[in-house]
Amino acid sequence: MFKNIIGVLGLGLLAFGCGKNTPPKEAKSTVATSAAKTKAAPKPAPKKAEPAILAAVGGDAAGIYRARCASCHGINGKGDGPASASLNPKPRDFRDPTWRAQVTDDHIKKAIVGGGAAVGKSPLMTPNPDLKGQKVILDGLVKIIRGLK
Repeated sequence: MFKNIIGVLGLGLLAFGCGKNTPPKEAKSTVATSAAKTKAAPKPAPKKAEPAILAAVGGDAAGIYRARCASCHGINGKGDGPASASLNPKPRDFRDPTWRAQVTDDHIKKAIVGGGAAVGKSPLMTPNPDLKGQKVILDGLVKIIRGLK
């Protein structure tokens, strides 16, 4: 009988202790520690804002620039896309005013369709033969490239 009384008292104390909504000290310190870790975690690098010319041209040309060109030339045309680090020579900086003044729209289109080798440049720039004859898309890509400043 003495064991039964102690068992009932133990259950009562356990129930009384569980009635409080305060976490045990170990849980509090774990919560505080993980909160501190969250605050101390490094922030990811901010995404580069897209240039306005992509929205202005829009359509397939903007989508193709994002998917095919920006990986090497960068979203802003600086030649600093994610794949550019491993390339030699480095991709063209479309914002270079000297280059912009010297190159024709037809030259740009030829480079896009035939790749760098088609215009005497690096064969690392891959051709896009599927764009041959796609006047609207090629004109849009030229507008984007010339609009990057």
